[in-house]
Amino acid sequence: MSLRKILDGFNYAVAGIVYAIKSQRNMKIHMVAALLVLGLSVYLRISSREFLIIFFAITLVVMAELLNTAVEAVVDLYIQEFHPLARTAKNVAAGAVLLAAANSLVVAYIIIFPRLEGYSLFIAPRIKETPLNVTLIALLTVVLAVGLGKAFTSKSTYVKGGLPSGHTAVAFAGATALTLLTGNILVATVALVMALLVAHSRLDARVHTLFEVVAGALLGILVTMAVFRLAGW
Repeated sequence: MSLRKILDGFNYAVAGIVYAIKSQRNMKIHMVAALLVLGLSVYLRISSREFLIIFFAITLVVMAELLNTAVEAVVDLYIQEFHPLARTAKNVAAGAVLLAAANSLVVAYIIIFPRLEGYSLFIAPRIKETPLNVTLIALLTVVLAVGLGKAFTSKSTYVKGGLPSGHTAVAFAGATALTLLTGNILVATVALVMALLVAHSRLDARVHTLFEVVAGALLGILVTMAVFRLAGW
């Protein structure tokens, strides 16, 4: 399989996710909820195992909503008038979303809600003992933000091109995370140079405009700083 076909496959997959975000109100709610939960995960200093459970719950809800959207599209394509089986298919798909959402609520109730008691809304605890968790959540948040940005600005391809530049956003998010974690000027300089090289490569290949690259860089920096600030760094 050629690299072009692999990239096309990724683009089709991302296009499907973007379509669901644009067309389904519940999908928008799920994405916002996912961002909020990720932020709470940082604030509440959850363990790696708990984060894995939460991440799986989020993924399950999104997957169920995607399948529900696909079922609705196929049913609407082939059934032009009311049919009880068509209604059954849509109801069953919606039931899958409901179960996934209920599962996520149970996970939140067990892991997140008990930890909210006794926490200040203004002073976040320092969680320097789990820097990997904070960095991972920051990168995931940046990726989600890039996806939402492209969902409302891109008109064709989502993996390649579009506003903002995803590669640049992730590169600068990583550079920002390294700078905040180490506090070392040499590490920060090397990380910044690497991020700038990524940004330059997007411009040199004419995949993105200067505005898209700058937007990606700012998004990566600001989101990562916000997540680390929330974590008390």
